[in-house]
Amino acid sequence: MKRLLLSVLCTAALAGCTDHEAEQRQQAAALAAQQQQASEKLAAQFDEAYTAQNWDLARAHGSALIDQYPDTPAAQKIKPQYDDAKVKSDTAREDRRLAGLWNYNQVMIGKGAQVSASIMSHLPLDTDGSGKKQDVQLVFRDHPEWKQSSYLVLKAGDFPCLKGCKVKVTVDDGKPKAMDAWRPDTDEAIAMFITDYKGLWKLAAHAKTLKIEFPVKSGGTQTAEFETGGLDVAQMPGWDAGK
Repeated sequence: MKRLLLSVLCTAALAGCTDHEAEQRQQAAALAAQQQQASEKLAAQFDEAYTAQNWDLARAHGSALIDQYPDTPAAQKIKPQYDDAKVKSDTAREDRRLAGLWNYNQVMIGKGAQVSASIMSHLPLDTDGSGKKQDVQLVFRDHPEWKQSSYLVLKAGDFPCLKGCKVKVTVDDGKPKAMDAWRPDTDEAIAMFITDYKGLWKLAAHAKTLKIEFPVKSGGTQTAEFETGGLDVAQMPGWDAGK
């Protein structure tokens, strides 16, 4: 009797173990199927965004797929394109950042519409010797009465250039180029015009960075660096940006 009872219990235990293992296999298979379906959905969304050259969205879908389902065939399949999308996404973001540094404006002043493109220096400078740093602005202006011009604007300090002076302009990592400049005898704005506005415009249009070293009335010189790579030359009709 005892042997029979023991045999029944062992059989029941084995059946229980077998059922539990089968249940685990079913759960694992169901989970794998869910992951496969989810990964394929993300892969399809990635492919759609990649084909549309929406690099930011492609990067987001690709990142979600590779982070959540790294071992799926779908994740392995998109890996090369995902790496490409990341590079292009970074490039697109940088292009947008550079473009956003420029401000374009059109206003009615005097006898006509003034069109301008302006950008602030990458870092503020101490232009009055006080130790307090302020932005320096570079402006390209077109007006039917005052014609085309380019100039720097200070928020503090002044330019000692009423009789003219020189500035040094450097494109990216090139050699400095001397350019004539002058300070108009007016108190309306702390501005200094750079005579060769056409030359400066072409440099800005083809440079990633433009550095302008200029004298300050408080003594010595300061160098303003402008990240000009995002300039949209179409915003200034009639300005030749050719090489």
